[in-house]
Amino acid sequence: MSDISRRAMLVGVTAFGVLARLGAAFAADAPAGGERVALQGYDPVAYFADGHPEKGSAEFSAPFDGTTYWFKNADHKALFVADPDHYAPRFNGYCTVMVSRGIKYEANPEQWAIADGKLWVFGGPKAAAAFGEKKEDVIAKANENWSAVREKPVQLPQ
Repeated sequence: MSDISRRAMLVGVTAFGVLARLGAAFAADAPAGGERVALQGYDPVAYFADGHPEKGSAEFSAPFDGTTYWFKNADHKALFVADPDHYAPRFNGYCTVMVSRGIKYEANPEQWAIADGKLWVFGGPKAAAAFGEKKEDVIAKANENWSAVREKPVQLPQ
């Protein structure tokens, strides 16, 4: 076999090994039961405990209300499991303002507020500002709409 063929084979085998490991890593990130990962994998406890959003890990995950949540460590996961109603974002992490308008829309985990001891997330800065201006109205309308909205498909950004 020539040196070029040996090198090509070595590169091919190495590349295959790397791709196999990457595939296994992506498969490990998929939640059990195919549930949606809320907050794009951000840790809901971090908003309260750390005062800002932080990425979680599939290694520390827990289900709640048909959704999977990821946490940055075992302590945050334990806090969540002990009181998920306190830590879980309202409306399973969908944009609060859009839910108030009858639409299910993925929130941006970097757009958030803690109000009345609860975590609210928004699709963008305009929605966060609207919430800040009319918090009580938005919450009331979102609560009113949630049972119907939760069954709808997610609306994609335009």
